[in-house]
Amino acid sequence: MSTATANRAETEAQVEKILTDGLKDYWHAICPSHFVKDTPVSLRRLGRKLVLWRDADNKVHCLEDHCPHRGAPLSFGIPLGNKIACGYHGVEVSCDGTVVSVPGNPGCKLEGSRPTRAFHIQESAGAIFMYNSSENIDEPPPLVLPEQLTSGEYSAFLCYTEWRGGYRYVIDNVMDPMHGTYLHKQSHSMSVGARSAEFQLRDTDTGFIFEKAGQRDVNFDWSEWADTGLIWLRLEIPYPKTGGPGGNFGIIGCYTPISPDITAVFHWRVRKVEGWQRDAWRFLYKNRLEARHWTVLEQDRVVLEQMESDANQREHLYQHDVGVTRARRQLRKLATDQLNRGVL
Repeated sequence: MSTATANRAETEAQVEKILTDGLKDYWHAICPSHFVKDTPVSLRRLGRKLVLWRDADNKVHCLEDHCPHRGAPLSFGIPLGNKIACGYHGVEVSCDGTVVSVPGNPGCKLEGSRPTRAFHIQESAGAIFMYNSSENIDEPPPLVLPEQLTSGEYSAFLCYTEWRGGYRYVIDNVMDPMHGTYLHKQSHSMSVGARSAEFQLRDTDTGFIFEKAGQRDVNFDWSEWADTGLIWLRLEIPYPKTGGPGGNFGIIGCYTPISPDITAVFHWRVRKVEGWQRDAWRFLYKNRLEARHWTVLEQDRVVLEQMESDANQREHLYQHDVGVTRARRQLRKLATDQLNRGVL
């Protein structure tokens, strides 16, 4: 093997590792808010083991789940406001990663050092988001969510689940509107429309939209890829009148690697409703529509979990897959840019 070939192979392996673990210096949804209560919680996300806890003001803090003294999990420790004390030897680590106390050896060189990886947290829309910084930083960039999750004009339900398989297959699935016509053909909201279609790409300020040409608001007719420092996807599904007030049914998705073969799947189900219509929609959703939506989601899960891990290495793509290939290129470019900046 030539040196150039070996270098290309090494670069490709490094890019793949970044993609497998998840992008650094980006925001990621890591769990629903209710996962973190009074006691420390240990989670594996984004190639890391994390500890999360709440202080007396209900604010969530996050460190790597690794005591800098001997590597014991901090999640077995005791939360002390914005710091946590390791349960093994009592070493206290602040939420910014600084060791503030070593009770067994006061004044030792470990005190005052900042060896522990710390991560900034923000809660919104019923979820905990973490800034996956490549090094300890004092201030992260702002978390920018789509308006459907921040505007009072919308009402949303968070649907969280965990699927076997890599997160990039879930992204592929969302960027493939054509599968709705076939996989979900028995759904009350996706049983109509053309069974063949031409597609087109349309750039946006934050990414792109992949859409059926000549068919809109009939079925699952388009998908949006967006990068606001958080990668999120969006789609809409038209509703019959029996679906209640609020127009189209929207879905916002974020997909985070727990491990190379397990994905944290976040879907916010949203509608533009206010006042009494909001109350009617939320009642109707919980009492009639939610079960149908879980059925549709289960159809996706079953297919994706049955795919081989190397399925995307043995593909024969056609025009319907342009959205998939564009999303893959976007992710690969971001990972390559990180590698070129020395972020590993």
